[in-house]
Amino acid sequence: MPDALEVVGLHAGYGRILVVRDASLRVEPGEVVALLGSNGSGKSTLLKAVAGLLKPEAGAVRLFGKDVTGVPPERLVSNGLALVPEGRMLFGPLTVAENLALGAYATGHVQEVLERVLALFPVLSARLSQPASTLSGGEQQMLAIGRALMSRPRVMLLDEPSLGLAPRVVSDIFDVLDELRSEGIAVVLVEQDANLALKHADRGYVMRGGRIVMEGPAADLRRNDDVRLAYLGSWHGKEPTDADLES
Repeated sequence: MPDALEVVGLHAGYGRILVVRDASLRVEPGEVVALLGSNGSGKSTLLKAVAGLLKPEAGAVRLFGKDVTGVPPERLVSNGLALVPEGRMLFGPLTVAENLALGAYATGHVQEVLERVLALFPVLSARLSQPASTLSGGEQQMLAIGRALMSRPRVMLLDEPSLGLAPRVVSDIFDVLDELRSEGIAVVLVEQDANLALKHADRGYVMRGGRIVMEGPAADLRRNDDVRLAYLGSWHGKEPTDADLES
């Protein structure tokens, strides 16, 4: 079986400014892959290029073995790829139900998929008639993920899903992430909390200066000295215990 997502030698940026350089990664069906890096390292730009929001300057993007490089985002949605962007990008004046329905424009199976989304995020059931702008930050993030799920994706790109949210809400969202993995959905996760991302991921990649500079199993990256120093706080200079790595 081909990889759910394969990115090969991708170059992308904005006009003459090249942000992502020769980036390659792969994600198997039912696998969560964390993409780590400091602000400005190119993580979000890479997701945008994969999702069709930016046209790559070079390289290739493949979905289940099919070359989709430069394909417009609406066609990528029809092919099973969905992006949950940083900042959520909801339609504030529209209701929760209307935002969810928009997520299904490429598939048309609104009611069937809606029931599944509301089962994952029960709090949205009582908010269907509310404008999206009236939801709390956590509820808006659930709505953004729910909207993406309405398209029945086989590959999901999540950009900073925990940003600005309370710990309990973050825990609920990552529980859903684990459930999506069990359903065979492949996930690429950009997350400010590197320790949290690696806890839930199977594998990880580290970006620096627009390039992939490191990759490996999530557990190995959590033990790597360079990763710990740059992204995990190095546990205050101490060797991590088993409890640290499981927390």
